[in-house]
Amino acid sequence: IYGIVWVGLGLSIFQQFVGINVIFYYSNVLWQAVGFSADESAVYTVITSVINVLTTLIAIALIDKIGRKPLLLIGSSGMAVTLATMAVIFANATVNPDGTPSLPGASGVIALVAANLFVVAFGMSWGPVVWVLLGEMFPNRIRAAALGLAAAGQWAANWLITVSFPELRNHLGLAYGFYALCAVLSLVFVWAKVQETKGRHLEDMNV
Repeated sequence: IYGIVWVGLGLSIFQQFVGINVIFYYSNVLWQAVGFSADESAVYTVITSVINVLTTLIAIALIDKIGRKPLLLIGSSGMAVTLATMAVIFANATVNPDGTPSLPGASGVIALVAANLFVVAFGMSWGPVVWVLLGEMFPNRIRAAALGLAAAGQWAANWLITVSFPELRNHLGLAYGFYALCAVLSLVFVWAKVQETKGRHLEDMNV
């Protein structure tokens, strides 16, 4: 039974380790660092937030039709591709005299599109679906403690990603490479661990 607790904790940690909150917390700083003006960065930040909200509606529409696990796998795949794209672009970015990256020409647009597609992939899957799973997967006798542990793990992971990013601002290729790796690992985790729990505590779930 306690294996399901570790599954919940793993889902919570991976939800944060893909770097979603870096996009939200540091969006203005990120886009200014690669050449967009402050006004443009503010507009793109708002657009990204709106996309996140709207794509949650996709999850609401699909979660009972195609299942929790397929949505998570689709989301992990999309996040891995978009984060890897951003990692490659930033790894090959021009470096300014102050050490900040610059993305001239089409590379800046590609990075912007990839970032928003990453938000789409997250918003339709790992954003809402993890919370649905956490609400459904634990037996009643351990629900409160298990949810508390999962929430604590999520906040700890969020803190680690948030405080580590400022040190990686001048190494964005490395940062997004790590997030891409976590997206790939999240796919493997869901494929293996959620499958293991099927037939035990998730027997009534559409996974």
